[in-house]
Amino acid sequence: MKLIIFAGPPTCGKTTVIRQVIKRILTKNLKPSFIKIDVLFADEDETIAKDFGIPTRKIYSGELCPDHCNVVVLDEAVEWAEKQGSDFLFVETAGLCLRCSPYVENSLGIVVLESTSGMNLPRKIGPMLTLADIAVITKIDLISQAEREVFRYRVLEAAKEITVVESNALYGIGIDPIVRKIIDSKEVELPMFLRGNPPVGTCTICVGKKEIGAKNHFGVLRTMDQDLFYVGE
Repeated sequence: MKLIIFAGPPTCGKTTVIRQVIKRILTKNLKPSFIKIDVLFADEDETIAKDFGIPTRKIYSGELCPDHCNVVVLDEAVEWAEKQGSDFLFVETAGLCLRCSPYVENSLGIVVLESTSGMNLPRKIGPMLTLADIAVITKIDLISQAEREVFRYRVLEAAKEITVVESNALYGIGIDPIVRKIIDSKEVELPMFLRGNPPVGTCTICVGKKEIGAKNHFGVLRTMDQDLFYVGE
C-alpha cells in the first residue's frame, strides 16, 4: 500500500485536490481510502464516503496539534487501510502548526498552497513546504500571470528540489501530474519514521502552565533579546 499525506494551511483547497485525485484513481480500478485529521469539526470523510463509496475515517486532535496527532495515530491508520484492502491511503491533516512536517519516510508528501494567500506565503510555512515532495498551488485563476511566476519562484526558493504543480482544482486542472506521482510513489514500510526533525517545543507552556513571562517557566525558552536557551535539568 502507498501512503499519501496532504498538508497545508486551512482553506487552501486540500479536500478539493484530494477529491479530484480520488476520482481519477478510481477510474484506474485502484482502491483508495481516506482519513481526515482535524481539530474540532470535519465532515469531509462523510461526503467523500457518500460520493465515492470508499472507506473513510476522521480523527479529532482536540487539544493536540493536528500534525502531532497525525504522527501519533498514523501507524494505526495504515493498519486500518490495509485491512480495507486499499492500494492507497490518503491522509488530510489540518496543518495548523507551521513548524511541523507531517510527512514520513517512504510516503509521498504533498503540500497544498493557496496562491491568493500572498506572495510571501512560501517563506512563512517552513517544513510543511521544505520537506514535501510536491507543492500544489491552487486557485491560480484568481491571480495574474506575474503573481503566479513570483509565487512559483518563492516556492522553489524555499524548496529547491520540490515538484511544483499549478492547479485550478475546482475544475480538475493540473490534477493528472499529481496522480502520476502518486501512482509512482514508494510503498509504505513499517515501522515508519518522521521525515525531518520535530520542532523544539519542550517547555512548561506545553503542559499547561499559564503564567506569563520567561522567569515563570522551564524548558526551551527565549526572551526578546535572547535566542533559544534552556532552563532546568
